[in-house]
Amino acid sequence: MTTALTVKTATFDDQGVGIERKDDIMTTTPHRAHRQHLPAPAMEPDGDRHPIITTAAGRALAVLRIVYGLTFLWAFFDKLFGLGYSTKSGKAWIDGADVTAGFLKGSTGPLKGFYHSLAGDWWVSPLFMIALAGIGLALTLGIGMRVAAVSGVLLYLMMWSSNLPPTTNPVLDDHIIGAVTVVVLALVAAGNVWGFGKWWSSQDFVRKYPWMR
Repeated sequence: MTTALTVKTATFDDQGVGIERKDDIMTTTPHRAHRQHLPAPAMEPDGDRHPIITTAAGRALAVLRIVYGLTFLWAFFDKLFGLGYSTKSGKAWIDGADVTAGFLKGSTGPLKGFYHSLAGDWWVSPLFMIALAGIGLALTLGIGMRVAAVSGVLLYLMMWSSNLPPTTNPVLDDHIIGAVTVVVLALVAAGNVWGFGKWWSSQDFVRKYPWMR
């Protein structure tokens, strides 16, 4: 900040008569920058994470996490009880039906032989149902996000590779989008907002094994 000051000085002529002078002096004072009011972070530091997500963004990511979690849980209950959507009544898991056989037998593309060979194996449907329930609960509650992300990516990639190429794009489809989404949700600790992520991360066994966050 620049300020003009007027300074009065006295000088004397040859006869000793005093003469008053006015000099304008420009002075510069340090300018204090205004403090920027940044949006409050929604995520507190959690391990190697830093609070870089704003409150609004954190809430939006929390909604996205819950929506994805409920999608997994709905798929689980639909296949478990045959709610009439993807799984018809009487063809549910509790009815003794193989809830993955139809999907695997309908596989196309270069990996169809591999997926056809899995159809009917006793362990495939239980593992698939456990994955749906586990990923759904983790995302909905905001706990075990790292495990959910890895499991979700594997499940999405298997479903993507079972029918190649996709019908609407040479490479990308909703399975790839889902895989990327669950990874992002885990990396930004989306379970800390409207979830139990902070409580989960504070547990002793989670602190001992950080991959369980």
